[in-house]
Amino acid sequence: MKKENLINLDSYPIDKQGSERDNLIASIKSQLHDDGCAVLKNFLTPIAVKRLIEEADNVAHLAHRSFNRTNPYFTKDDPTLPTNDPRRRFFDRSNSFIAADNFLPTGTLRQIHDFPAFEPFIQECLEQRDFYRYADPLADVIVNAADEGAGFPWHFDTNNFTITLAIQMADEGGMFEYAPNIRKSGENFEDVRDVLDGTSSKVRSLKLEPGDLQLFKGRYSLHRVAPLKGKTPRYVAIFSYVEQPDMVGSPERTKQLYGRVLPVHLERAGLRSDAYID
Repeated sequence: MKKENLINLDSYPIDKQGSERDNLIASIKSQLHDDGCAVLKNFLTPIAVKRLIEEADNVAHLAHRSFNRTNPYFTKDDPTLPTNDPRRRFFDRSNSFIAADNFLPTGTLRQIHDFPAFEPFIQECLEQRDFYRYADPLADVIVNAADEGAGFPWHFDTNNFTITLAIQMADEGGMFEYAPNIRKSGENFEDVRDVLDGTSSKVRSLKLEPGDLQLFKGRYSLHRVAPLKGKTPRYVAIFSYVEQPDMVGSPERTKQLYGRVLPVHLERAGLRSDAYID
């Protein structure tokens, strides 16, 4: 199968210059500016969705399943802080991630990721001059696999922008909820506390469907996935891009999400240029 057949290029001509592509990018930029999130419905063809489900099913047993308690920043408890500080608010987390090194270069997921027009399109939409694939060999393109009862509590992403492809949804639940740009100008513990307390008016909900492409500013927007119901697992592919070359996850965060670390995580620990606490 040609790579072009995996993306719905009739509706989203990302590989062709012209007004249709320009208008698409302008619309996405507007959505990202307004609330840090844009969704392209049916970005993938039905055959692409089918093959991605098969690919995820084949490696789902390799997912790292974790059950623990985390705060929105994935940091340890700090008893010196007030008890209502969001850094001291911990929630049950039950989720699974299939690490990037489980997906073959010739597989469907990598074919979409490596489609020549895909990355330049994403970069233009995000208006990023400094734009690099996440250099983490466990996390540049992964699949979040979640079963009944699983979910993901409120958190921020390590990387500035996250690009996701909805592959398969659970029978019920799994709603994506987010508070746009809540720390765009720096840490904002008061607004984060309001979200955790359920008193914030900034939270929005989004229902994704198989084949949808989502562009999301997960570094700046607090977000979660509501618990799932039913026997059908939820599969969402995650493509990560950052503003700093050679950036990888911290050893602590990587161990939490994937159950292992590689030498590169230890070698580059503490070398990130941003000042966010996670």
